[in-house]
Amino acid sequence: MRYLFDYLKLANMVNLVGLVDPGQVSSQSGTLSHRSKYLSDRLKNADGDQFYLVPYNPGGHWMLIIVRLAKETVYYMDSLPNHSVDEDMRNIVNTSIKMYNSHTGRQSSRKSPTWKNLQGTPRQPTNVECSYYVTRFMRDIIHDAGLAFEKKFDKKKEPVVYTQEHIDKVRLEWAEFVNRQLQNNI
Repeated sequence: MRYLFDYLKLANMVNLVGLVDPGQVSSQSGTLSHRSKYLSDRLKNADGDQFYLVPYNPGGHWMLIIVRLAKETVYYMDSLPNHSVDEDMRNIVNTSIKMYNSHTGRQSSRKSPTWKNLQGTPRQPTNVECSYYVTRFMRDIIHDAGLAFEKKFDKKKEPVVYTQEHIDKVRLEWAEFVNRQLQNNI
């Protein structure tokens, strides 16, 4: 997350994309109300059409939720096929958006946000790569200057495919970042 945030700062995109600490919203992080309040507090910092990347782990698997407040739309990216949205996460996000709307005085035209499963999400080959896939999703989203993730990952005919080299690039970038951090702290 720190690596991605540093990239957003360098690219002058902090006001376009927000990052949410998965340790505050994932299933092991406390009650639903605590997690909803944390996410709502993060959303209160939204700047215009800014959207938030929310890595989420319901227990044993990572997925990515993208909250786009201006459109009251939530996108769901899961690298395992045939997974549905985790109900706890749906409740957390829906409650957080209601809290945000109440805090800002924004009137919503809907009872709850629209949820979209991005069908072109790359699929992991086995059941152990999910964290690298979520990291790669976030990396690809913020490295696209047009932030056109909806079009890129909603391809139903030709889904995006990650090769081992794509995943290895994430591993290498992370290792280089950690190495730089360690050297800076010595």
